[in-house]
Order: sequence, then structure tokens, then C-alpha cells
Amino acid sequence: MRRIFIFLSFLLCASLACGATETPATPKDSAFDSGTTAYGFYPSPPKISLLSVFQTYKDLGQHADFVLIQQNTDWEDFVQGVGGESQTRTDLMNQVKLADQNNLEYIFVIDALNGLDRREFAGLPADWTANFANPNLRTAYKNYALWITQTFHPRYLGLASEINTYLDAHPDDAQNFISLYNEIYALIKSDAPQTQVFVTFQWDDLNNMFPQPEEGERKKMEPNWEQVEVFEPNLDVWVISSYPYLVFPSASDIPANYYIPLLTRTTKPIAIAEGGFSSQPVGFAQGSPEDQVVYLNAVDAQLGSRLAFWTNTLLKDLDIQSYASSQGLDSASAAGLSNFAFIGFMDSDGSPKPALKVWDALRMEK
Repeated sequence: MRRIFIFLSFLLCASLACGATETPATPKDSAFDSGTTAYGFYPSPPKISLLSVFQTYKDLGQHADFVLIQQNTDWEDFVQGVGGESQTRTDLMNQVKLADQNNLEYIFVIDALNGLDRREFAGLPADWTANFANPNLRTAYKNYALWITQTFHPRYLGLASEINTYLDAHPDDAQNFISLYNEIYALIKSDAPQTQVFVTFQWDDLNNMFPQPEEGERKKMEPNWEQVEVFEPNLDVWVISSYPYLVFPSASDIPANYYIPLLTRTTKPIAIAEGGFSSQPVGFAQGSPEDQVVYLNAVDAQLGSRLAFWTNTLLKDLDIQSYASSQGLDSASAAGLSNFAFIGFMDSDGSPKPALKVWDALRMEK
């Protein structure tokens, strides 16, 4: 996916007259200060084209309060220091500029891992040891987080995505990541105490809906709270991702208490950094437009009163052929991406699905 954003960044540079840019000021009436849920999406275009990017941001401006910007670390650049010029810096500045132009705020999540396989790192130099004890890796990750903090002063900054899936696969590396998280947390709070720092947890996995040998005697819907609470007290928000269509045959099968345990385990704000329900069958999973409506109502009924922010990963479905042909994706990568291609509330051509009306109504009620 990183190649996609590099490609788009070159196009955006030409169109936005990129270069030195002032960071947009936080709006006077910030959605994050409203005391109610802020609603957002990833700024993922349905097709790999400049027109698709601009239209997506325009549509986001009509249906969201923020974009969640998640991009992998540029390891070799950020190991050199916090400051400097790089494609990653330019790309993130472009995305923030587009957000500002469309009256959108932004949340950042920095990511060390492969989005389609969080057991492995993404883009790590071949001669770097792939673990969080690697001094170069720790330095680059720390510098990346500090650059985002100092450049954009975000209200929310995530320091890992779905980290429990990595901790499950690499328990011997868990303490290395936790120590790195705590180091970065302290540095961010020293620079920007108002920034809310977190990692995200894959809820369906944390809730043991995919039983694995390392879970021992734990049963389904018995969350592995230890993986969350090991980050306390330096966890400002409890943030999850959830794709329940990979677990339940239909959205109506989501238990009425599926997300409720979060409410009783912590008094801190809760948020959803990514998730959704497919509007059509994908792979082994089922889905329909009606399922999306049921899913939205289920999340709102169970978590709505406590959600600081809620991200549905896509506003528009992905055109997998466009992604595959422009990026040369192999069949396995294309198939992996297609599992998440239809969770938007609009088709890739912009036609709305029933869920869009429900989402807009929930957002307007806040």
C-alpha cells in the first residue's frame, strides 16, 4: 500500500503546489471538543487516480468530521533524525492540506507492520533485524512519532495498529514494544501534553473469536485484557478495530453484549480506529447492504455513548482492478485487499448504500 501513496503523493504535489506549508490551525469548533462522537474514514480513494483522490476528499467533507491517516514508517529516512525532507513527510503534509481544504480534522496512527499481515514488519531494510529491540528501528519509530507531533500537533496519535495480533505472534518481542511505547509516550507528553496517545487492538481477535493455541483455555468472548492493560497508565484512549463480518454469518448475529465489556473494563474514552461490515460476500465471509445498517446500529447501541471517535475504514468501496493493475499486485495481495473492499457506504462509482443515510443520521444527532 505504501507504493500507492507514493504514487498519489507525486500527483498531489503537482496539483497542490507543495513545498513548505503551514500546519492548519485547529478549528474553533473542533469536533473533538464537542463532547460527542467524531465520525471519520480513511482517505482511501476507490481508484488510483488524482481525480479519485480529490473526489474522495470532497465526499469525505460531506460525511465526516476527520480523516484517519495511517502510513508506514520510512525507516531509513527517520533513523537519520526528526527533521529533514522526504517523500513520507511530503505525502503527509499533502494529506493534511487536503483535509483542511475540505473542513476535515485528522487523526494519525503510525504503523510498523504490514496491514494485511500484522505478524510482520512493512518496508524494513533488508539488513535490519525485524524486532522492536533493534536500536535503528526504535530510533526511526521514535523520530517519526515526534515529527508528526511537532509538525501537526494532532489531538489523537496512535503508536501502533492492531498491536495484539503482533504480540500474539511474537510474545518474546512484546516487552520491547511496550518499552518503546512508553519512551515515545513520555516524549510526546513533554512536547504536547494535550495529544491523546494510544495503540489500537483488534477486538475480534482480542475477544478470542479466532481461537489459537496461545490463548490456552480462554473461550470465545473472553477478552485478553492483559494485552491492553499492560500499556496502562500510559493509554489515554482504549481504541479498537473490528470487522465482525469475518466472525459472524450476518450482522444480526452480533451479540447484544459483543462490545459491552469495554464499557465496564475502563472508565477512559473508547474509540474505533477502523472497521466495518462488508456489503457483499468476500472469500468465506458473508455480507449485504442490510448487514451494514444492522452493524452500525449495533455499534451505536452498545458503544455510542462512550465513543470519542468512530472510523469506518472506507467511505467508498475499492476498485480492486484499479489497485491491482496500477500497482502490480500479485493474486494473493489482491485477494487479501478484496476482503476489505466492500465496507464502504458508497459503491466505487459513488452510488450511496443504505448505510450512508444511517451514518449521516447518527453523525447529525451528536
